[in-house]
Amino acid sequence: MRQTVERFLERAMFGSRWLMAPFYIGLVGSLVLLLVKFVQELVHLAPHIIDMKESEAILGILTLIDMSLAGNLVLIVIFSGYENFVSKIHVDDHEDKPDWMGKVDFSGLKLKLIASIVAISGIQLLKQFMNIAAVPQSQLMWMVIVHLTFVLSGVMLAVMDLITVKAHKMGGRH
Repeated sequence: MRQTVERFLERAMFGSRWLMAPFYIGLVGSLVLLLVKFVQELVHLAPHIIDMKESEAILGILTLIDMSLAGNLVLIVIFSGYENFVSKIHVDDHEDKPDWMGKVDFSGLKLKLIASIVAISGIQLLKQFMNIAAVPQSQLMWMVIVHLTFVLSGVMLAVMDLITVKAHKMGGRH
C-alpha cells in the first residue's frame, strides 16, 4: 500500500512538470510581441535615416540590437527551460537545429541568461552615453551601478559553477 501511494505521488510530481508548458507557450507569444515592436521601430527608423544625425541613427540601431538580444534571451529561456524542465524537443533530424540545443543544462542556462542581461544592460548604458548631455548624472550613476551589479552577478555565478564542477571532480576521485 505504501509503495502504491509513493509511486502515485512520484508520478504526479513528475507529471506536474507539464504545468510549465503554458509558460513557455506564453513566452513564444511574448517573442511575437517583441517582433511587433522591432518592426515598429524599424519602420519608424528607416524613412528618417537619411535626415538623421549619425548619433541618432546609432541610437536607433542600438535599440534594434537591444530588441534582438532580448529576443535571443527569450528564445534561450524557451528552448532550454522547456528541455530542462518539461520534455525534450524532438527535432534531431532538422538541419537548422542550433548546436547548443539539448546540451544547455541549468548551469549553462543561468550563464547564458546573465550574459544576455549584461549585454542588454550594456547597450542601454551605451545609449545613455551617446546622449550624455541630456541624461541626469544621478540616472547615469544608477545605470552604471545596475550594470556593474549584473556584471558582478555573472562573474559570481561563473565562479560558483567552477567551484561546483571542481568539487564534483574531486568528489569523484575518492
